[in-house]
Amino acid sequence: MKKGSEGYKPENLTQTNIPATWRAMEALYDSGKARAIGVSNFSSKKLGDLLAAARVPPAVNQVECHPVWQQPKLHEFCQSRGVHLSGYSPLGSPDAGTIKTQVLKNSILNTIAEKLGKSPAQVALRWGLQMGHSVLPKSTNEARIKENLDIFDWSIPEDLFAKLSGIEQERLVKGTVFVHETYGSYKTLDELWDGETSDA
Repeated sequence: MKKGSEGYKPENLTQTNIPATWRAMEALYDSGKARAIGVSNFSSKKLGDLLAAARVPPAVNQVECHPVWQQPKLHEFCQSRGVHLSGYSPLGSPDAGTIKTQVLKNSILNTIAEKLGKSPAQVALRWGLQMGHSVLPKSTNEARIKENLDIFDWSIPEDLFAKLSGIEQERLVKGTVFVHETYGSYKTLDELWDGETSDA
């Protein structure tokens, strides 16, 4: 986005220069102003391209990751390259989207939650931890915050955990605001996500 611009208007999109941006971040790291540097919403391809050019590898790749958008290929790639995967929106978007894409209303997730005596949110968060990535839930409700923290002294049994991989996958964060036929770097969603749009 253009410096000083407000909102997600197509005319505010600029051409990305990931290598130059990364060099600036490496300079911050070298100066001691940042203890770690990372990326967000990088596909396996974008991350691989960056790793090939980076002097300081990214410590983390923060992406949409939850039972309805599990991203196993990206997860495996990050693990193989020593980049921590961190999942934002680990509970999906409860107030938006269709029922199919509302993580907490997923029937498989709810069935497992009932069997374990846990909430769907707890199962979704615990899934992330058992996958080996961090989860970043957000809430302003005190009871939900406490519930979200109660995920460390139990685990999802292997048989039930395997059922979660049967959930139909759909990205909730589409990225349409970063795609335009004239402005910016990406003309299509396929370009933006490097083909990782339906099965990650």
